[in-house]
Amino acid sequence: MLVFFTNKQLGLAKNLGLSLKDMHIKEHAEFITVTCLERKHILNEDRFKDIIIDSLSFLGRTKRVCIYGFVIMSNHFHLIWQMVDDHIREEVQRDFLKYTGQQILKQLRNEKSEMLKELLVQTKDRKYQVWNRNSLGIPLWSPSVFNQKLEYIHNNPIKARLYKYPEDYKYSSADFYDKNEKDWGFLVHHEG
Repeated sequence: MLVFFTNKQLGLAKNLGLSLKDMHIKEHAEFITVTCLERKHILNEDRFKDIIIDSLSFLGRTKRVCIYGFVIMSNHFHLIWQMVDDHIREEVQRDFLKYTGQQILKQLRNEKSEMLKELLVQTKDRKYQVWNRNSLGIPLWSPSVFNQKLEYIHNNPIKARLYKYPEDYKYSSADFYDKNEKDWGFLVHHEG
């Protein structure tokens, strides 16, 4: 269930010295942006976008998260998601990004792709890296901010001049909201 705080509740929390992060963050939806290493266009090919889709489907099917919206572009993706039950966002996000990164690298290794050279980082803990570290995460504490971020997500392909209408872009939840299309079984409508 999507939960928002009223202005009165936010004011009370502030008076008590609590930050928004102290207030049951796992109950709230969050907008996240994950960017490919150095904004490289790693996700140009649909097969790499499908790795993300398959992983989101797994997370939804196993009831780790509710996914309210998404768009996958060539060098980044945005999600609006909410942790379910006692799942911890940092752990779910870490595992999600690790798994999708490994699957992309596996395909690139199997075909001996030149793109591997672009992902070479040679750090202490890894040889290759797909995602930039420290993804942007914004808690969505009100319906207006939630709707603003959902609209932002859906307009990404328009802003990139890929399509004229958001619902025409395949790797987005826009069609789900605009036409009630159920192409993505893992999506949950934010209004229930």
